[in-house]
Amino acid sequence: MASAGKSLHAMVEHWLAPTSMDTVHVVEFKNQRARRQCYVCVEARRAAGTAAMFFFRHTDGLWSIFPPRRERPAMRVV
Repeated sequence: MASAGKSLHAMVEHWLAPTSMDTVHVVEFKNQRARRQCYVCVEARRAAGTAAMFFFRHTDGLWSIFPPRRERPAMRVV
């Protein structure tokens, strides 16, 4: 999924495709700056049932449905 330049709103519109009859709201939000982790769980309630999805913010500021890769310890020789 190419999410380059897409806002969280655009990602919700694309993946959950809410209609004017659906209610959409954030059910969970977590922002841990020390760990550089930010995610949002968005839920769409519709007549057919409820759909929820997690969206993750990456270090470049873009949102994606996949969590960012964890930073691993590295050593360099200078």
